[in-house]
Parts: sequence; C-alpha cells; structure tokens
Amino acid sequence: MIHDISQLPNAMEHSVLRSMFEARKRVFIDLLGWDVPSLAGRYELDQFDTPDAKYIVLADSKPLHRASARLLPTEAPHLLDSLFPWLCENGVPRGPHCQEISRFCLDPRLSSAERRAVRDELVHALVEHALANGITHYTGIAEEAWLKQILVFGWRCRPLGPIWRSGTTRLGALIIEIDEETQGLLERGGVSPIKAAKEIAHVH
Repeated sequence: MIHDISQLPNAMEHSVLRSMFEARKRVFIDLLGWDVPSLAGRYELDQFDTPDAKYIVLADSKPLHRASARLLPTEAPHLLDSLFPWLCENGVPRGPHCQEISRFCLDPRLSSAERRAVRDELVHALVEHALANGITHYTGIAEEAWLKQILVFGWRCRPLGPIWRSGTTRLGALIIEIDEETQGLLERGGVSPIKAAKEIAHVH
C-alpha cells in the first residue's frame, strides 16, 4: 500500500510513520553513519519533520515500512535553503508548485532485487503525488553516486550546480520537472512501476 500522509500534529501516533522513522534510523544513522538526531535511540527525526512535512510511504499490510520519502514546501525552511544553499549556482528554487524531496529511504531488510522494484515504485508514487497536487518541480540533495543515478532515470532533471565536498561526502543539488509526460519518460528510461494494482491511502 502507498500511504500519502500529511499534516499530522503528532507523527509518532501513526503506526506507518513510526515504522518509517525506525527505518530511517537504521539506514541513515546505523548504516550510513550520518550525524543526525535520534529519538529514544530508535527513530530518526530532524528539525524538518514538522506539520508542514508530507510523507510518501510504501508499506506492507502489517504495516511495515518498505520505502519512503519526505516532501517539504520550498517556501518554508527546508534542507536546501537552510543548510546547503551553496549547492545552487543561481539561487535556491522556491515556489508554491515546487517541493523538496529528502530522506529517500529504502528499507535495509529488502533484497537487492526488491530494492530496485521498490525504488521504482516510490519514484512513480512521487510523480503521481505531484500530478495530483499541482507540483511542477521537485528539488533535492544527493550524494554524488545517487545523484548520477537520478539524472539518468529518463525524466527531465538537471543539476543546480557543481558537486561539492561536505566533510567526507560529495554532494550535489538537482531539480526535476514533473508533467504528464514524466511517467512515460521514466518507463522508457527503465524505471517502471510495479504493474500490480496499488491501493493509495490518504491520511490528513
């Protein structure tokens, strides 16, 4: 099931979000070693997990997290403008129809084959969310290897500036154009959604 979750006053009361924050801790803190906050040593949340944040979460029927991404409005504080504006050569893109993707997370319990399929499903879920909600552009920050993958998915996507070193990591920013052609471009680029019917739950 794809969960489209927004504007929850207390995210930790939602079982799908609890599972997502647990997965984010396993990936970003335990696996990747990011120096970011954790809650009770179990969940990963930061200053941008506010009521303004929206989450696209793929979960099984239990429900346990399979993959997720966080969306932030670019007219409010977000990662690119607050922490990494220097990644953009010509200023940080902002606007009511532009949102930032962050915390793109694939559950570490997935096999390599499952990770590819779930990644593609999440990418298409983000496009579907954009088309349904008047979003024309996504921005994001990625480590160099992941950024290079995103750029060749087939959609209209370009860097916002050169790759920069941040500590031991090389980072870049990008912008993705979303329109009615995007899903077809992704499929032609080899990023195909799971063909089985998907149920979408909207929680507000």
